[in-house]
Amino acid sequence: MDPVYLALGALLLAITVVDLTWTTLWVEGGAGPLTSRLMSWTWRALRSIAGRNSRILSLAGPLIFAISLGTWIALLWGGWTLVFAGAEDALVDTLDRGPVSWIDHAYFTGYAIFTLGNGDFVPRGDVWQLATVLTTASGMLFVTLIVTYVLSVLDAVTQKRSFAIGVSGLGTQSTEIVRGGWTDEEFRGLDLPLNTYASQLNSLTSNHKAYPILHYFHTTQADHAPVGRIAALDEALTLLRFGVSGPDRPNDVLIENARSSVGNYLDILDGAFIEAADRSPPSPELDHLRDAGVPTVSDEEFAAAIEELDERRRTLLGLVESDAREWPS
Repeated sequence: MDPVYLALGALLLAITVVDLTWTTLWVEGGAGPLTSRLMSWTWRALRSIAGRNSRILSLAGPLIFAISLGTWIALLWGGWTLVFAGAEDALVDTLDRGPVSWIDHAYFTGYAIFTLGNGDFVPRGDVWQLATVLTTASGMLFVTLIVTYVLSVLDAVTQKRSFAIGVSGLGTQSTEIVRGGWTDEEFRGLDLPLNTYASQLNSLTSNHKAYPILHYFHTTQADHAPVGRIAALDEALTLLRFGVSGPDRPNDVLIENARSSVGNYLDILDGAFIEAADRSPPSPELDHLRDAGVPTVSDEEFAAAIEELDERRRTLLGLVESDAREWPS
């Protein structure tokens, strides 16, 4: 028996179990230590190669998926192979072809993990029979977890795109969203969309917490990219809350609820995936609202409010740039 192989195999299995269960089952934990590093390295590599080329960056999500799944399977397979190779008499060749080689150990653990049935080798003794059962059980369990995880992430990606498309329907820029709700006398028709998108954004925030890989699913269509739409929505909320005069604003509760949803989203991503930009984005222009007849506060009052929101707006800019997008101005 070679204790080095046994120890190394046990270590690989422990890493796999911790990282896979952390990533797929721990909703509050985000991605596991290994997976989070693989995601970050892959995204950085693509950014360095592609720059702002959306077509290449759109490969990030599927590529990270493939690398993560391949790494889990390789570690699980390699770990069990080392465990069985740690003992000279762990396996019996039923065809009696001589000593059991490394390829034979990998072949045996492979068909045990993927539940292909018995092959040319069988475990020797009670201990290795039990180890074979554990190998098969780990394969069934982890493959099931991986499939469930993939389906959940793809559903979350669809929700993410649906949110972006919905906000784009209101407008792609903050002033466009605000002007679209003005009817020459009052704001009408914004209450339901603001409530709906705040609820969808809360779901998106929860999904990002549970499935951090969502941040790396890039789309070639700017209107389908949530980061730009979130920035435009938050700037529109800033205009409604601080730029429109008090008596003419829509429901303050809905505005603050929507702003809180954006704030929660930024809190989840800030530090882990994005960093605040070192500069402030351009401020929305009140003149665009005045041209449409929207009553506004003075430029000085609005500028003071914008200054107090500087950290939030720089974080929004960091969010947009982290996805290789342009600020929606």
